[in-house]
Amino acid sequence: MSSQDAFDGKPAHLVELTNQAGMRVVLMDIGATWLSCRLPLASGEQREVLLGMGTMEDFMRQTCYMGVTVGRYANRIANGSFSIDNKKYRVSANQAGNCLHGGSAGLDKVRWNIVEQSQQHVVFSTVSSDGDQGFPGDLTVSVTYTLTEHHGVTISYEATTSRATPCNLTNHAYFNLAGAATGTDCHQHWVKIAASQYLPTTDKGIPLGELSDVEGSSFDFREGKVIAKDWMTGEQQKMAKGYDHSFLFPLDRETYIPIAEVISPDQKVRLSIITNKPAMQLYTGNWLAGEPKREGGEYRDFAGLALETQLLPDSPNHPEWPQPDCILQPKETYQYFTTYQFEC
Repeated sequence: MSSQDAFDGKPAHLVELTNQAGMRVVLMDIGATWLSCRLPLASGEQREVLLGMGTMEDFMRQTCYMGVTVGRYANRIANGSFSIDNKKYRVSANQAGNCLHGGSAGLDKVRWNIVEQSQQHVVFSTVSSDGDQGFPGDLTVSVTYTLTEHHGVTISYEATTSRATPCNLTNHAYFNLAGAATGTDCHQHWVKIAASQYLPTTDKGIPLGELSDVEGSSFDFREGKVIAKDWMTGEQQKMAKGYDHSFLFPLDRETYIPIAEVISPDQKVRLSIITNKPAMQLYTGNWLAGEPKREGGEYRDFAGLALETQLLPDSPNHPEWPQPDCILQPKETYQYFTTYQFEC
């Protein structure tokens, strides 16, 4: 990405992580963003597997949260409202009357501090002040990216708060394991998701309220299948123009076992996702058309898929769901990680 000035009139700071095998990861302080991920294939090809932009102007223009850290609350909060201890809060409603990814000026829209860095890791931090986007409490957040010698990218999240507040952080990278510049879509990617339940939603992405079994539906990825296999079958997919749904994993699972796997159409790249988060949103890039692309021109719909590990959407309004509480309390620490493990 070229180093034009960001929204605050200063240039962005880029950090490149590398390992001995030649894998390269580029990160940015604006939005604590994952900009680039280049894999050294056995053939000698350096394959870029993340969608991205080429200029800061394009980054500020894009609207699909490409590679950013999103919060305070990733995904949606219905009607931009929730209650904590019988007190009602109204937060930024920036999509169809609902709060999406923390509001109109969430954590993706701020410059984070780089507090530590080496050849293979970087730590970003920021403070979201009390009342930011309507959320209560001063939320102190750090996000650490670590690149391993075995082609793993681990993103570790930590947060504390001065008042009880919803907290749900994720990364919104879009993957195309065939290569971001190929112009291919994600339909021929093979995907496996180790979840027996998913969360049906309205046409605005708001949960209907109850989890559904994946068995017998197009949402059954337990054995693995190409995305195209059951594409646009069923009302849930038709309303969302594809997949844009959360899958819930068992609370008692072993967190070192991958919850999802993706294989490129040419079978040269495999991605395994390991996390201690309870859920993951599969989004097949249903509304990517018109977004600026790194190589110039624009992306088309379905150019990549996002695999957003998180708590379930609208959890502040659904304390009955079988997952950890989404309300972070003072003296507690929000602590989660996700590893994107590549094989090539």
